[in-house]
Amino acid sequence: MLRDVTSNELFTILIVIGLIFIAIAKLISPRRFDDFMLVLGNSKYLKIYIKDQKFFDRFDAVLFFNLIISSGIFGFIIYRLIYTGITEPSINIMFKLVVAIGAFILIKVLIERLIGSLFEIDKIIDSYLFQKITYKNYLGILLLPINALLLYTITPSLNIIYAIVILLLIVNIVGIITTFKAHQSSLKRNMFYFILYLCALEIAPYIILYKVFNV
Repeated sequence: MLRDVTSNELFTILIVIGLIFIAIAKLISPRRFDDFMLVLGNSKYLKIYIKDQKFFDRFDAVLFFNLIISSGIFGFIIYRLIYTGITEPSINIMFKLVVAIGAFILIKVLIERLIGSLFEIDKIIDSYLFQKITYKNYLGILLLPINALLLYTITPSLNIIYAIVILLLIVNIVGIITTFKAHQSSLKRNMFYFILYLCALEIAPYIILYKVFNV
């Protein structure tokens, strides 16, 4: 009996587009990109480039596009694994995933900036957001080879997905710890507001999403 062959042409195109965005980021600022790639084990990038932080940063914006594409592909891989009847990638579902992920992150960042302003901890929140966006963009780059392996080499399973999710969570936790170390004195003075912020905007949204998708 012949096994159905799944076409991954759409994913191939999206992965190439992601690589193009990464290449553009490298062209925009080669030195910054090199520092960025070492951010996981070196705080040099965060210390240097936080000083030049802007509301709209071309470098972060380009890597953000790769992030939502890579996250969309990974999301679809999970979706296809859960709903085993789906084999062919759907442009419609992929588009909805990418738009939903992008909108979720952008709206969340805007609300976080507003909350930071209301609590009068703008500087802490701006620094925290810069570091969080940095690590999320880094996750976007990590997801590119991971997605390629899951699509073309390794057959995805729930155990593999769990291991990847744990890896991504560890990277995020490293980002939070880095922020806490960098602003220990300020956070101690505003610990109540920062914990409230974390509960309201870092934990609650994901719990809500989990409940929505498990209804």
